[in-house]
Amino acid sequence: MIGEDGYFGEGVARRWDDASSDMFLPGIVDTAVDVLADLAAGGTALELGIGTGRIALPLAQRGVKVRGIDLSRAMVARLHAKPGGSAIDVTIGDFSSTRVPDTFSLVYSVFNTITNLRTQQAQVACFRNVAEHLAPGGRFVVEVEVPEVRKLPAGHKIVPLYTSPTQWAFDVYDFATQSLTSNYVEVTNGRGEYQSIPFRYVWPSELDLMAQLAGLRLSNRWGGWTRHAFTHESTKHVSVYEKPEF
Repeated sequence: MIGEDGYFGEGVARRWDDASSDMFLPGIVDTAVDVLADLAAGGTALELGIGTGRIALPLAQRGVKVRGIDLSRAMVARLHAKPGGSAIDVTIGDFSSTRVPDTFSLVYSVFNTITNLRTQQAQVACFRNVAEHLAPGGRFVVEVEVPEVRKLPAGHKIVPLYTSPTQWAFDVYDFATQSLTSNYVEVTNGRGEYQSIPFRYVWPSELDLMAQLAGLRLSNRWGGWTRHAFTHESTKHVSVYEKPEF
């Protein structure tokens, strides 16, 4: 049963910062924060799905004033318990529609967070909500994976993520609805635990159209936080959308 924190309740929150994913490596975090601090250009920033503060805390340490929106009280509680976390104001709610009473020079959504919105309508609404939060000339940064459908042979829909003697993970794609589920199995002391989290994958060109509908325009697209070129071989992208000055 899904509670008020959605799919990121206490069970996920207490393990989130122990993850072995590359997204927690200091070099990855530092590079992302460098880019975001540069794009904030001395203004304030709003993170969508701020979670436990993986990006928000080091960005605030760079002198950027950061606020956040997140549905999960359990994740936000861990952010606020960390050094410096209590200084970051977070509004609890759905970031496709929740309003924060301020305007920002930077709004950002990292590590596939936009795919937590599981319909195209919600993703379009997110772009429109972002546009309302941005000051003229402000930027919206989206980091998201390119759907891994090229890994699927004809007639298949499962992409393995990783395996070990005690852990398995795999994604299940549905091409008709652009939905996928990330599934995790972990065995501890002979007992198994299974979790499935649903998402909606989205293509770069689709995000560009969403931006146009919200009055934003694409200014840059990179293959990652090092700002290297985005190509047909890229597995993810960091896209920067701007709100026109006039």
